Amino acid sequence: MIELRHIQKTYPSAAHETAVLMNLSLVVQAGEFVAIMGPSGCGKSTLLNLLGLLDEADSGHYLFNQADVTHLSERQNDLFRHRHIGIIFQRFNLIDELSIYENVELPLVYAGMASQERSRRVTDLLEQLRLMPRRHHRPAQLSGGQQQRTAIARALAVGPSLLLADEPTGNLDSVNREAVMRLLTDINEAGTTIIMVTHSELDALYAHRIVRMLDGQLTE
Repeated sequence: MIELRHIQKTYPSAAHETAVLMNLSLVVQAGEFVAIMGPSGCGKSTLLNLLGLLDEADSGHYLFNQADVTHLSERQNDLFRHRHIGIIFQRFNLIDELSIYENVELPLVYAGMASQERSRRVTDLLEQLRLMPRRHHRPAQLSGGQQQRTAIARALAVGPSLLLADEPTGNLDSVNREAVMRLLTDINEAGTTIIMVTHSELDALYAHRIVRMLDGQLTE
C-alpha cells in the first residue's frame, strides 16, 4: 500500500542545511499496523508529515497504492488527504469554538459530502466512540480521553484507508491510554492500515511490526 523509495529531507538552518531523513525506504502493506519508534529528533514526525502529505521530500518517491504522490500540488495534496488519509495528532488539534459534533463533521464539509449523509456518518462515529451524550459540548468541556476519541472520530470521518497517529496516547493517563490503543486495534482489525509514531514500548506492542529510527534512517 505504502512505499517510500530513497526519501531525502533537509531543513535549512542559519549556518547550513540539516538532513532529517536520509535515503529512507519503507514498505507498509495494506492492513498492517506499524509502530515507528526512536529518540526525539530522529525524524519520526517528519516521516509522518510526509506520509500525511503535510510536507514534501526533497528527493525520492512516495507511492500510495502504486500511484506516485511525491510532488502533488497543494490542492492535490489536500484532496488526496481528505479522501484517503486520516491523521490523529498528539495534541488533539480540535477547534475550540466548535462542538464535538462540528469538529467531527468538518472533514466531511471539506470533502463536499451532502448534509444528510454527513449527519448519518457523524452520528454513527459518535455512537461507535461513545461520544453521543457529549456531541454538543466544546473540547474544553471534555476529559483528555474524550478529546482523543473525538480526534479519532474526526480522523475516521472520511473512511480513510490509511490512519496516521502521532503519539496518540502521549497526553493520556494509563486507563485512557489502554482504551485508545484497544480502539486503534479494533479500527485496524476492521481493515484500516495504521502507522503510529510512539515513544511507548507498551503502545508499540499493539502493532504488528515495530520500525525503529535513528538519525533520519531506519535501523531495523
